[in-house]
Amino acid sequence: MSFGHSATTEQGVQILGLSGRIDSATAAQFEAAAAALCGGSGDRVVLDFAALDYISSAGLRVVLQAAKRAKQNQARLLLCGMSANVREVFEISGFLKIIDSVADRPSALQLLAS
Repeated sequence: MSFGHSATTEQGVQILGLSGRIDSATAAQFEAAAAALCGGSGDRVVLDFAALDYISSAGLRVVLQAAKRAKQNQARLLLCGMSANVREVFEISGFLKIIDSVADRPSALQLLAS
């Protein structure tokens, strides 16, 4: 399965929906899609992993870059919709200690609306 993504805006929140696999072969596509996010102060961004089956360290690097860019631009970044396999990768890497995550897209939108 290959990588896919879709960018939408809901309730003023930028959402990047991710699907398939993010590995060394597809990380550049993910990086290009994520680079357009967190561009301005006060931006609110959600990375939705609900349809993602796998993420490698190359994908984690892109998530970390997005989190750093969000912090530099005083934007808000949330992760959501992680399957058990994807969540385990984030837990083992320690990313969930430094990047906020919620269960699903509605929860992310509710949190960012406030």
